[in-house]
Amino acid sequence: MRLIAPRTGRLLLAAGLLSLVAACNANKAGPTASLEGYTPDPALKTASAGNLTGRVRHACTVTQARLQNVSEVSLARPCGCYANRTLASLDRGELDAYRSTGYFNDSARAKALSALDSCQLPRPA
Repeated sequence: MRLIAPRTGRLLLAAGLLSLVAACNANKAGPTASLEGYTPDPALKTASAGNLTGRVRHACTVTQARLQNVSEVSLARPCGCYANRTLASLDRGELDAYRSTGYFNDSARAKALSALDSCQLPRPA
């Protein structure tokens, strides 16, 4: 039984991964000016808080599973921690920017990195 249509699932994964990648690139010089060829999912603009949290949590589990070479299931709790802390820390402007672009802006990235640390998840290089 499929819970998410294939296209929707890919869009959710892409948006979430871009959020996490952008958060992890905060140590690199300069803002994430543009991600060539990326079009944000229009559903982000009206997504519920729960949906946004789910997107970020899913991106975290996929990225961290690859980074740590562990199963995604084993990351459910720490990535839930990461998603909840990150989104709870965003101000209205940061959340609006995420909804518009599909990735975290510079100030939101700093908060996402802090959430990675707090939830004891390694930062991608």
